[in-house]
Amino acid sequence: MRSPLPRQLAALCSLVAVLLTLTDTVALATPNVLFLLTDDQRPDTIHALGNALIETPNLDRLVREGTTFTRAIVAIPICVASRAEILTGRDGRLNGKENFGFSPADDVTHWAAAMQQAGYETCYVGKWHTTGRPSHHGYQRSEGLYSGGGGRFPLTHPHDWKGMAVTGYRGWVFQTDDRTLFPERGVGLTPDISSDFADAAIGFLREERDRPFFLHVNFTAPHDPLFLPTGYEDRYTADDIPLPVNFLPEHPFDHGNAKGRDEVLYAFPRTEEETRRGLAVYYAVITHLDAQIGRILATLEETGQLDETIIVFSSDHGLAMGSHGLRGKQNMYEHSIGVPLIFRGPGIPADRRTDAQCYLRDLYPTICDMTGVAIPKTVHGRSLAPVLRGDADQVYDAVFGHYRDSQRMIRTPEWKYVRYPLVQQEQLFHITDDPHELRDLSQEPAHAATLKELRARLDAEWERIDAARQETP
Repeated sequence: MRSPLPRQLAALCSLVAVLLTLTDTVALATPNVLFLLTDDQRPDTIHALGNALIETPNLDRLVREGTTFTRAIVAIPICVASRAEILTGRDGRLNGKENFGFSPADDVTHWAAAMQQAGYETCYVGKWHTTGRPSHHGYQRSEGLYSGGGGRFPLTHPHDWKGMAVTGYRGWVFQTDDRTLFPERGVGLTPDISSDFADAAIGFLREERDRPFFLHVNFTAPHDPLFLPTGYEDRYTADDIPLPVNFLPEHPFDHGNAKGRDEVLYAFPRTEEETRRGLAVYYAVITHLDAQIGRILATLEETGQLDETIIVFSSDHGLAMGSHGLRGKQNMYEHSIGVPLIFRGPGIPADRRTDAQCYLRDLYPTICDMTGVAIPKTVHGRSLAPVLRGDADQVYDAVFGHYRDSQRMIRTPEWKYVRYPLVQQEQLFHITDDPHELRDLSQEPAHAATLKELRARLDAEWERIDAARQETP
């Protein structure tokens, strides 16, 4: 009589195979999330996205292996306000203070808190530039935390790449969430600080854990003060750097931040030499940053977590660096209000680009949507998951931006209209044909109807937000 054992073993093997499949499905249904955010990185500083000069092999890899949103913007191009939108998923004008400050209502659920409530281990690494501490916003841990509070200590590097006295990041030091400071690790920015943040992220990624993680890594690069990273001193030279296509010695009028801290980092009028030299250092800092991102990606691979992790890469805003006669980010031009945005991970199409307009505030609901986490009612942003899945081409037919009370902007797929209320100036760009915003069409009769329509849409949006502010505590 034939033994039934082989049949039983076959059945057992089939059951094990089914269980393994279910386990894989569950793992992919609750993927890890790695959010990489840079500081002041123009959207045109990735080699794979059209910048033939800059070297960014690891960001290029994310572009090849993921989906890139080529028309992502920040609604308010200033650090604190931008990060507030990211943390809350809310329109910056409804975050308590619409410009530099951040005072969210008590009932607002922040992104990390939503992930934590859904079972994620939440960790924050790097630059902290907003109210409170990471632990106040849903982060259970902080590693390599970098923030202000060390103003009594002398700067480690008091002068930038060209010998100018440092005005940014003065007194910033590594510290713990409860404000234990480590000035011995450097006060203010240091040339290789991106590697310190990567070290902290890598340490977290190498730990054993029994639940998915939400790791939020904030680099300071390529924000000023700029220093040449070790080993990158000769990576780029000014002679090799072309001027931005939209370089100008001066902006044609006061855009609302004409003599702000960012703007006085360059001479007036702007010179071609200083602009080229500045871009050479800026590119070197980004290439060094890219290498640190490569180390993080390599750690994900080594630990077997890469294919179980959704990676989001972006920046808090761009930077002018000589474009339009400006140096800073406080403007509505594409180089400054635009941000790079790449998604890579399970279920995300590879080597795909989309021109769907979106905001940084959309990251929060998008990741919630992709990980099965409930999106709180306090979130204003919209999930980009339908675009990532291929179910939709757009989620907005227009996006809006502003800077303080001096600039307001609306951008549609084809047009951009900017109003400067304090100086009674307007601009109209047909950005489909003029992506570098070289030709202001606001005075041309042929476009009067378009100008009128965009004015009305911008006014309507401003009135809608003003009404919502009256109802928001």
